[in-house]
Amino acid sequence: MAMHESLEQKRAALHAFFQRQARVLVAYSGGVDSALVAWLAYQALGEQALAVTAVSPSLLPEDLDVAQAQAEWIGIRHELVYTHELENPDYASNPINRCYFCKQELHDTLKPLAQARGFAHVVDGVNADDLRDYRPGIQAGRERGAQSPLAELGLSKLEVRKLSRYLGLPWWDRPAQPCLSSRFPYGEAITVDKLHRVGRAEVYLRNLGWQPLRVRSIGDTARIELPAGRLAEFVAQTDLPALVAVFRSFGFTTVTLDLEGFRSGKLNQGLVQSHRFY
Repeated sequence: MAMHESLEQKRAALHAFFQRQARVLVAYSGGVDSALVAWLAYQALGEQALAVTAVSPSLLPEDLDVAQAQAEWIGIRHELVYTHELENPDYASNPINRCYFCKQELHDTLKPLAQARGFAHVVDGVNADDLRDYRPGIQAGRERGAQSPLAELGLSKLEVRKLSRYLGLPWWDRPAQPCLSSRFPYGEAITVDKLHRVGRAEVYLRNLGWQPLRVRSIGDTARIELPAGRLAEFVAQTDLPALVAVFRSFGFTTVTLDLEGFRSGKLNQGLVQSHRFY
């Protein structure tokens, strides 16, 4: 496929950005954005680029497996670190700026690692669309000197996917998988057990072939979100009593279907501009 001239210019600018770095550490979740950053860093710097993935209960083991497989495909050195955001009550109590405390923990872990290894910068996969959404975690990264080349060069999520496809990255159309803590309404405390049950529920639905999806956890109720155009198909094709039984085995007491359909960031819809933190 041909690449539009403006996107080619951004690709060249990204390559130049990484060529200017001596060594770089990539905050790598395995999502489409950070995977593109990891690929670009490796192409420009080779062994002087390192991808690091933070492991915690808010990351599905299946998504960690994907991240590791992608890093191996890219060829970039890949390491794991363990973060402990759930030990911070400012995070576990799930305030509207919960993501700030998550990224605070992440970058307070990555920055000393980068400094100890001689990496000049930590770079992340924040894109230009993220700057227009409610993403308080961006501030935490900026306060700790993280750089966001995709956002700085104006790449939207759609452009990230187009560029990834053009470059031959096989996961270019992989659905976004934000951390499991995003499945809970603000103000509802987050625990390891709650993260585990919502993660098992999503994996169960993924294995049935449903993507993209979210299982929102509201108290002991699971609210399934699927694309609006597939709701009738889901009801017609799914063994609903079996699904309910499985979800109850995970610890949910009630299972519902969101008739509005899937929309990323839905739990942010009631927040106002004054709550931005970056």
